[in-house]
Amino acid sequence: MKISMPGQAAFLQAPDSTNDHDIGLFQLGPRAGASQAGRSTVGMYHIAWEVGTLNELEETARKLTEAGALVGASDHGTTKSLYAHDPDGLEFEVVWLIPAHLLDDAAIAAGASGIRPLDIAKEKARYGADTRGGVGISIPIGVTV
Repeated sequence: MKISMPGQAAFLQAPDSTNDHDIGLFQLGPRAGASQAGRSTVGMYHIAWEVGTLNELEETARKLTEAGALVGASDHGTTKSLYAHDPDGLEFEVVWLIPAHLLDDAAIAAGASGIRPLDIAKEKARYGADTRGGVGISIPIGVTV
């Protein structure tokens, strides 16, 4: 994380990102009302960051829980997601994607059948704790990260 205006703005960079920053967040303070974006007004409702491994997802879940920010954890079949709120109540997602070479009919069918609670330990046993997610999906084959 890069902070250029302490207490007013944070410029965040995702792990492994080559961007100067991926998103800039600006605080309005007590004059800001609760965000209704995605509910009754236009505005940013949701943003997602991808992590490389299920170990990283698990560590992120721990940190978000400690911060009191974690509000959900879902298994979408082909993706494994955490949901949290920032201090202003804006929702964000942290996601691990099953790599293309491990996608099977069961994962695809699970995604089509609905959202289930996430069991990270079960997913680590199935796919491996340090398996690089997103390969062949969000990361083109042949790209080294």
